[in-house]
Amino acid sequence: MNHISTHRGGFAAGITTITRASDSANATGLGLAVAVLAGGQSWSGTADSETAWLLMSGTVRVRAGDEAAVLSRSSLFDESASCLHVAAGTRVSLQADSDCELTVYGCANARRFAPRIFRPADVPNEHRGKGQVRDRSLRFVRTIFDAKNSPPEVELVLGEVVTFPGGWSSYPPHHHPQPEIYHYRFTAPQGYGHAELGDEVVKVRQFDSVCIPAGYDHAQCAAPGYGMYYSWVIRHLPGAPYTVPEFTPEHAWTMARDAAFWWPAEGGDD
Repeated sequence: MNHISTHRGGFAAGITTITRASDSANATGLGLAVAVLAGGQSWSGTADSETAWLLMSGTVRVRAGDEAAVLSRSSLFDESASCLHVAAGTRVSLQADSDCELTVYGCANARRFAPRIFRPADVPNEHRGKGQVRDRSLRFVRTIFDAKNSPPEVELVLGEVVTFPGGWSSYPPHHHPQPEIYHYRFTAPQGYGHAELGDEVVKVRQFDSVCIPAGYDHAQCAAPGYGMYYSWVIRHLPGAPYTVPEFTPEHAWTMARDAAFWWPAEGGDD
């Protein structure tokens, strides 16, 4: 259940469920799905739980309550995120202006809050890891919403990471008591990377997802030549909201800008 690799052929039109929040075999308590709409097609429905719709590609008109916008995205790797986030009981409508794809995230939260639309200007493209260990873990981190910009009724935290070819992300290895899911895309269909789940390492490919149990270290790396994107969704726990991860002490030293480590004197910059 932790590594889901059954969708490598891509996603069919409509909504494909990857995980269900209510599934007893899903220890994360998080739902994940992919919605594919052809240009001119529409979808509408009422959210039965807290739900976020994250645009992956295409142009789509979204509406929820008094909030409405036209969202567009042509590159996961070069453009920041657009997202609709709603509470349970909110009516949502999507109208595809072009072929489009969205990932959908949910958890069993019945508390109400106002719908919100996030646009790229709302989501900083953080260059995390810059200057550390010769930029070997430099990556883009885009936190769409978390406890800092959400009302207290919200239980989801959602963001994206772009891992550079041959680089690492979610590094140094870190963990937190809240469960999490990663969903992967690559700059080429044959691209791949590796994902740590504690002491287990799995090979991740296009359209894979990984469920990360509470407390597991989960550093990632991308194969040289392939950019690796993953969305990440975390669920706040009662009395234990997600704030910052805890870095594994034996590797935390790599976060220092002046950290001393071996580097070859010959050919090291080729």
